[in-house]
Amino acid sequence: MADSFNGKKPGLIVTRTPLRISFAGGGTDLAVFYEREGGAVLSTTINKFVYVTVRCHSELFNEAYRVNYSETEHADRLDDIRNDIARECLRLLEVHPPIYISTVADLPAFSGLGSSSSFAVGLLNALHAYRGERVTAGQLAQEACQIEIDVLKRPIGKQDQYAAAFGGLNLFTFCPDGSVTLEPQRRHQNGTIEDLFRHLMMFWTGIQRSAGSILTEQRENVASRLPALRSLRDHAHRLRGILHDRVDPIEIGRTLDETWRVKRVLASGISSDRIDVWYERAIDAGAAGGKLCGAGGGGFLMLIVDPDRQAAVRQTLHDMTEVEVGYETHGSRLLLPAPE
Repeated sequence: MADSFNGKKPGLIVTRTPLRISFAGGGTDLAVFYEREGGAVLSTTINKFVYVTVRCHSELFNEAYRVNYSETEHADRLDDIRNDIARECLRLLEVHPPIYISTVADLPAFSGLGSSSSFAVGLLNALHAYRGERVTAGQLAQEACQIEIDVLKRPIGKQDQYAAAFGGLNLFTFCPDGSVTLEPQRRHQNGTIEDLFRHLMMFWTGIQRSAGSILTEQRENVASRLPALRSLRDHAHRLRGILHDRVDPIEIGRTLDETWRVKRVLASGISSDRIDVWYERAIDAGAAGGKLCGAGGGGFLMLIVDPDRQAAVRQTLHDMTEVEVGYETHGSRLLLPAPE
């Protein structure tokens, strides 16, 4: 249930919502699988963000809506907004014009880090604040799923919305009845999450690709890929066990290598000859394992590498751009107005 910010509408709203890395279980968060088998994903948010600004638009601009992203839209009717997430968020929350929405991200879209869901969660968070409402992370995740999956009919799962809303390193369980539970991975007797991130390397392939076609094929293939999907779900639970007992980054890397080799059978286009060459070069240089982030086809190549071997991996992947990332504990946050 939403709570009121003392009945006042803030003049300027800014939210910050993290991107995420999925370690294992991707694909088992699709309804066509979890409704019959139950799914699980282990993922973490990172210190790269999507920022959303919302404010009342001046009537002097003679337009009801301005939406600013990689393009700038000017519209007088809600139905004329081409950015489908922005349009449907405004419709769901019944936010009336004139209104200005702007978004910017730390990393490119279509890179396998869940940016569209981070945008949906961040915009919903901002619009609720604009309406004078304070909402839970669970509500933000549910509303983002409603918009992306139920309204827009995107062939995606639920993991990205929940990761963006809650933040942190979590095991998400997707139950056959559609409910979602999360188990934060916080207790570590030996090793730390920071140690895991010291072993983590991210390389940009330079390939931006919508996950839609891959996920559509993957969804259609579920019945014939059940053993592979069960393995991916089991890998998520295995990683949870490693994190609970002892944070062993190299063992995590080896599990990711198994995950990647299984995941590639789910649909064509998940990998390519070029991506396979990069991956095998990294393994030969000392990486324990890794995978493409997201549905595949491009985006970021994530690797787990002992710090002593990172220079060799960096050298062998000299034709890729490395991006440093760190751990982010928080989900979508309200930056302005500052929360009380």
